[in-house]
Amino acid sequence: MRTTRVTVAALVAAAALTLTACGGEGETAKPNTVTQIAGGQTKAGKATVLDRPFDKPELVLTDTTGKPWNLREQTKGKPTLIYFGYTNCPDVCPLTMSNIAVAKKALPKADQDNLQVVFVTTDPERDTPDSLGAWLKAQDPSFTGLTGDFATIQAAARKLGIGIEAPKKEADGSVVSMHGAQVIAFSPKTDEGYLLYGEGTTVDDYTKDLPKIVKGENP
Repeated sequence: MRTTRVTVAALVAAAALTLTACGGEGETAKPNTVTQIAGGQTKAGKATVLDRPFDKPELVLTDTTGKPWNLREQTKGKPTLIYFGYTNCPDVCPLTMSNIAVAKKALPKADQDNLQVVFVTTDPERDTPDSLGAWLKAQDPSFTGLTGDFATIQAAARKLGIGIEAPKKEADGSVVSMHGAQVIAFSPKTDEGYLLYGEGTTVDDYTKDLPKIVKGENP
């Protein structure tokens, strides 16, 4: 797999302004690209290697058991994938989690146990600990689901160059959530986010890259 190296400044600007509109139940999601900045977009089948990695946000939310979960403390020294989305998303979010879940199964058991996959909801009003837990269990029971105050979630996402907006109810009663569809990979060596994947990333892409991510290496 080829990798693209871009500056964090361009990446943050592009990611924050490029959101995916996920419709509610029965709706079809439509990509809504506000703007594009050359060199800042992750293309399908590529990992974007960040020249200046992201610091891991200081984020404490509620996990699916209803207990506080500290992102920095509980993923320290572990390879970690973070994604911001919501369980009522009809396509992009479940596909992303499914792709990672399938790819993870190709890893040796010890690496599977060490890899942390964290799903942070962008729709905390509907994604309660119970509902989030049930949804993730169908993907992979080991995945961590986090919910909590929307403003806190939005601030953490912005620090990673991911733009999200509060879910909005449309005139027809459907709910639309705008959120960046990027997955950020954090190195176990530095605890920094050094790789970014876009929504076009496939199972094969993750399967090829995860063995290196668990070691903190570039794919």
